[in-house]
Amino acid sequence: MSLTQVLNDCKAKMEKVAAHLQDELKGFRTGRASPALVENLRAEYYGTPTPFKQLAAIAAPQADLIVIKPFDAGALGAIVKAIKTSDLSIAPVLDGKLIRLNIPPLSEERRKQLVHQAKQAGEQAKVGVRNVRRDMIKQLEKEEKDKLVTEDDLDHGRKQIDDLTKKHVDKVDEVIKHKSDEIMQG
Repeated sequence: MSLTQVLNDCKAKMEKVAAHLQDELKGFRTGRASPALVENLRAEYYGTPTPFKQLAAIAAPQADLIVIKPFDAGALGAIVKAIKTSDLSIAPVLDGKLIRLNIPPLSEERRKQLVHQAKQAGEQAKVGVRNVRRDMIKQLEKEEKDKLVTEDDLDHGRKQIDDLTKKHVDKVDEVIKHKSDEIMQG
């Protein structure tokens, strides 16, 4: 693998970590109803855990309401059961062929808990970025040892990997700060 390939691989893996964090944060309540709050929950559908977004149309017609309309009426019970067993703490209301989720306003204490959880997710993402950094530097050192890259390339590669690491850690901090502000403002 050349230096360019290692750097491209490093960048792609770090971006994957950041994208995963953003997906994870979509499921955090902010006081406003959002389809992202439930779309990745999974319901047992014909023996297979299936994400809600594959089972139903999900909409947030109001700031305090999420409406879930299953494509197959047979999935209603499984979706309701999945919501009840999730950590959302929201009681689903069956309304014919629809499921309504009334989103109550968040208490100050709950907001602080969610900010704490968001920060923990951010720390996990930073650990992921640093693990990618470690692995890529090991890769470069191995290639230098095998005489595939020069010592200068190794030093240059380390510096570029460190720059990528700093950039992605800063991006994680920015995402967490934005989400924390969003949660506290509700």
